[in-house]
Amino acid sequence: MDFAEVLHVFEGSNGDATQRLYERLNALGPVGVVAVNLFRAQKSSTRAKVYRGRGYRGAAYGRKEWSIANLCAVLAEHGAALGIGYGWKEDPKQPVYRQVLYVELPTGQVSFHAPERGAGPDYPGEWDGNRGASPARICRWVAGLLSREAAYG
Repeated sequence: MDFAEVLHVFEGSNGDATQRLYERLNALGPVGVVAVNLFRAQKSSTRAKVYRGRGYRGAAYGRKEWSIANLCAVLAEHGAALGIGYGWKEDPKQPVYRQVLYVELPTGQVSFHAPERGAGPDYPGEWDGNRGASPARICRWVAGLLSREAAYG
């Protein structure tokens, strides 16, 4: 699966295609579990920002928070071995969602604002300033994982 295909699943509303992607990623072990939760958190966050109905928006943000909690758990256990740094830092410029989870992927830094800090260490770095870059960085990383799976699987 290349970047364009992963991005198509990210941008689309096909639940079956999304589920197939998650199954392929989960089969990769801990790195795949990280990928699933990053992808799901970002997709939920992106969707929540465009939903008009309060119920849909709330459900999407709930799915994002659940995915972030899962992500933090797998990173606490496997992040160091996978070479994926992460941590939490407060964003004093935000009036409500002040807590930010940063994750360092080979494709670049990704981040998520949250209403409360989750489990995990303090983030030692700074935001890289690339607003809106997380979706493409996550999709590129996922595509890279899947291309290695195809090459070696």
